[in-house]
Amino acid sequence: MFEKKRPLRILIAKVGLDGHDRGAKVIATALRDAGMEVIYTGLRQTPDMVVNAALQEDVDAIGISILSGAHMTVFPKVIQLMKEKGMDDVLLTGGGIIPDDDMKTLNEMGVGKLFPPGTTTSDIAAYIRDWVKENRSF
Repeated sequence: MFEKKRPLRILIAKVGLDGHDRGAKVIATALRDAGMEVIYTGLRQTPDMVVNAALQEDVDAIGISILSGAHMTVFPKVIQLMKEKGMDDVLLTGGGIIPDDDMKTLNEMGVGKLFPPGTTTSDIAAYIRDWVKENRSF
């Protein structure tokens, strides 16, 4: 049985000029309601800011909400920075408007499951919980 010593810590971020954060706030609230500690970075973050905040906050997962179409730039940069900082046991996930082919490419690069609009918040919380259980030790 998986026994956690502390609540899961999740960083939710909006990277770039995408100013639509309602979905990110909904996810942040849902994950908090599911018993996770959530850090929301706010709008207009850079990949460096996101990874540095995740490192400082000792998070188990980073979730990026992206609607701007910049997913093929943002996610590879974040994954590169995470690798440089030795964050191999931190989940990078996210969601938004991302075509299926791009989702597949990003998954092959090391990004976790990506969630399209309409995904239930319980499915997102369960995925994060299961991934952390399998990939992180407390």
